[in-house]
Amino acid sequence: MPPRSRAAKRRNSRTVLGAFLAILSAATFAFNNAAARRGVVTGTVIQAMSITVPVGLICFIPASLITGAAARLPMLSAKSIVAMAGVGLLHFIIGRYCNYRANQAAGANLVAPVVQLQVFVSVVLAVIILGEACSVLQMLGGVVMLAGSLITQQQPHKPAAPAAAEPAAQSAAPPEQKFLPRRAVGYIFASLAALFYGTSPILARGALEHTGPLTGLVGGLIAYGTATTVMALGALSPAFRANVAKLSRENLRWFLYSGVFVAIAQGLWYAALAIAPIMIVAPMMQLSLIFRFGFARTVNRHHEVFGPLVTFGTVLAIAGACMISIDTNLILDALALPASIDGVLRWRISGS
Repeated sequence: MPPRSRAAKRRNSRTVLGAFLAILSAATFAFNNAAARRGVVTGTVIQAMSITVPVGLICFIPASLITGAAARLPMLSAKSIVAMAGVGLLHFIIGRYCNYRANQAAGANLVAPVVQLQVFVSVVLAVIILGEACSVLQMLGGVVMLAGSLITQQQPHKPAAPAAAEPAAQSAAPPEQKFLPRRAVGYIFASLAALFYGTSPILARGALEHTGPLTGLVGGLIAYGTATTVMALGALSPAFRANVAKLSRENLRWFLYSGVFVAIAQGLWYAALAIAPIMIVAPMMQLSLIFRFGFARTVNRHHEVFGPLVTFGTVLAIAGACMISIDTNLILDALALPASIDGVLRWRISGS
């Protein structure tokens, strides 16, 4: 086989593996979201972060040692290490805080399409910072995503009576109140989460590009180590410690689930970014919106907003995200639109 053919085959294999890892990441992200949402129904965001961030580090340390990924740390430049530390601050501290606040205020079903605007944020930053090109079709995808996020907010909410809990569970957890979404607060924090979540892939891709999936574990270790250090500094505050001390056993269980699954999801995400282009990985990640519906029905039936507008808005958000992240030429070649429309949608804006 010619060297060029072998190289193309290796590239294709890495792309397929990256897409598969991204799908697994989407599913685990979805369960993490459901578990965290269940915990913040009666718990606090600080309690959630004080558990999920250190648990993530605890998960990454043995994974890096067992796989031998820790030995790859010297392969990362100082610039890459600083970039992954920045990911820890932007994604695991600021972005996660905003995401938890949004979920606590309005529920995952309402805010997930807003948070998913992170895809459009990543594209805009890629144009501005990296000088990459953005097509008209991708810009329309951003508009479609925004429309989807706005449509979900129009879904009326019919409060459902909480399910009867077991006596042991009632004694372990605080009483649950009827869920009434605070849409404005949820929308604001979801928008901030999209901004910070959308920024972190630019840093991670630059730090991990041309490395390998195991290096993704090292990157996650650096990011979680930075975030855990920030949380440890926060623990110096008496108010912080008093908040965490009120954590119930029931909420601790959900936050532990969330911490473990988000660590797995992040590891899979970084591994996918290390071996496949963002344009391949990002569309697969949109499946998390579908997985979230299933977990919301199972775990948080009485703490979420369901309805046709939520479903329709989510579908639009997925469609818009795919318009942004899938290669424009691939989409338009498949659609075979009239030449005049095709030419407009292919037109690109390039950054400086």
